[in-house]
Amino acid sequence: MKNIKQKHHIPATTEEVYIALTNPFTIELWTGFPAVMSTENGSEFSLFEGDIVGKNLDFRENELIRQQWYFEGEEKESVVTLRLKAERNNTIVELLHVNVPDEVFEEIARGWKQIYFKSLKSFFK
Repeated sequence: MKNIKQKHHIPATTEEVYIALTNPFTIELWTGFPAVMSTENGSEFSLFEGDIVGKNLDFRENELIRQQWYFEGEEKESVVTLRLKAERNNTIVELLHVNVPDEVFEEIARGWKQIYFKSLKSFFK
């Protein structure tokens, strides 16, 4: 198990980024795929045609999103924390993804940068 720590600059306000990460209709706009998402703690979510699934753990509007991601056969919880911080007209998203299984670590780390955040940044440009 390994941890992923990344920082991404998004050209939008924290409110806009929070909505883009939590509203299923907006998620579909920047991912290109239908999404199942709710800001209710304990609710299940599904992104990228089910490639990412899990449970929503905690939300602080415009500040924090915490989710448990499911990896088949893993006993330890893999938890994603996204912290949103305003910086001038941008948002810095601090990502911490803990307990990523070794066999998918490189793929997940690359996916965060090259798919998830790249798509989100393009959406706001």
